[in-house]
Amino acid sequence: MTSKTTITTRQFKTHELRIPPQNIETEKALLGSLMLRPDGMYDVADMVTRETFYVDKHRMLFDAMLELHTRHEPIDLLSVSTRLKERGKFDAIGGGSYLAELVDAVPSSTNAKHYAEIIQRKYILRALIDAAAHISELGYNEAEAIESVLDEAEKKIYSVTNSSVSKKFVGLKDTLEEAWERLDKMHKSGSELRGVPSGFPALDELLSGFQKSDLIILAARPSMGKTTLALDIARQAAIHHNIPVGIFSLEMNT
Repeated sequence: MTSKTTITTRQFKTHELRIPPQNIETEKALLGSLMLRPDGMYDVADMVTRETFYVDKHRMLFDAMLELHTRHEPIDLLSVSTRLKERGKFDAIGGGSYLAELVDAVPSSTNAKHYAEIIQRKYILRALIDAAAHISELGYNEAEAIESVLDEAEKKIYSVTNSSVSKKFVGLKDTLEEAWERLDKMHKSGSELRGVPSGFPALDELLSGFQKSDLIILAARPSMGKTTLALDIARQAAIHHNIPVGIFSLEMNT
């Protein structure tokens, strides 16, 4: 009697070719809005870039508009047309008829920021798809050291998350409330330190404690006690001042 062994291989799910996430009508609405209300560029300049647009001619248009905005020149139909002609891109974007079409396609020129948010979301999704494809190719590169593969994959994902975060302004009211809470907490605790105490009075006197946005670097030769010092500072903050502490160890390979 012979036994039959069935060998199964894991099947990876594949998708047929699909159009990447995009919203061409919203891109047109944003560009048209900027020509009708140029001040809208102040609301969207930190949210979208040339690469955020899916359609090539929309990239050319936004690039020209952004240049006019940087030069403090008007962003209107005539100015944009002139700038595109100077660049030799006027016919490539469809000429004056397409610019007029963009202006006519605007539901409301006051919604530029909303249009920019939609375009940005679509761009992030496309960037994520591109990153996933890149990481998939890395997975088949068996000759590369696994550490290098993981590092490259992390960089690719980080590039997506880092570029997707738009600059957000904080309202003065929110900032003042946070500052007032810190002052009130200092008053009630009787402490003169604005930040997290290190446990070393001389150091705290110089720094007024570790501040919220600080990056503290301990540099010294090997076996000089850097880790011990860092752990002691964390212990002081957690035990004596009831401050939550998290420790992550990223030791270098030796």
